[in-house]
Amino acid sequence: MQFKLEICVDSPESAINAQEAGAHRIELCDNLAEGGTTPSYGMVLSVRKNLDIPVNVLIRPRGGDFLYSDIEYDIMRRDIELCGEAEADGIVIGILLKEGFIDVERSARLVEFAGPLNVTFHRAFDMSPDPQRALEDVIASGATRLLSSGLRQTAAEGIDVLADLVERAGDKLIIMPGGGINESNIDLVAKRSGASEFHLSGRKYVRSEMIFRKTGISMGGYPDIPEYGRKIADVDTIRNIAEKLKMI
Repeated sequence: MQFKLEICVDSPESAINAQEAGAHRIELCDNLAEGGTTPSYGMVLSVRKNLDIPVNVLIRPRGGDFLYSDIEYDIMRRDIELCGEAEADGIVIGILLKEGFIDVERSARLVEFAGPLNVTFHRAFDMSPDPQRALEDVIASGATRLLSSGLRQTAAEGIDVLADLVERAGDKLIIMPGGGINESNIDLVAKRSGASEFHLSGRKYVRSEMIFRKTGISMGGYPDIPEYGRKIADVDTIRNIAEKLKMI
């Protein structure tokens, strides 16, 4: 089987690292601490300019749940339009109804509006109460691909559900496991899920090069996230995972 590796990144540096490590595609986001939000137009342009592999852009106007207002939905539509102008290859969406089921009508409209761009339905799927119904709803929306951890915190924990989704979807939808995939479990997820595409971040922590460091003040609302350091896609980690996939 020919496997593909999608790397979730939140900076041009990470995107370039992912390509160097052998990634087949990236998902470009911002604010990964909140599960990801839509990156700026400038970031999309920069990443598209500096990469040769496909770039899919997350369309998520805020963190939190996946129940969006009309204004937020309009923002999503406008961001999709900008992705087209920036020559992105695809978008990543996820919209739910109050009851937790997939919002098929709104999702289908965004898929249609995206036109030639491929569409991935993201892990909003994992917040649905019924995976079988949710799968059929994602297929009905016209999406190309489904990112899922099998309704569990990690893909390794949700492996049985993922294997069932792959079997049920057949050639109607690409099932892409994601969530906590790393060097230690990629073999398990790949062999037991039956999937051909996988999603991960493969990040490492790097310290800031700032010499002067102000103490007693924070610029963000996440005190557990250090401001004099950040996480970036690690070339060695991603390359090792890519090599493991080649040997399966």
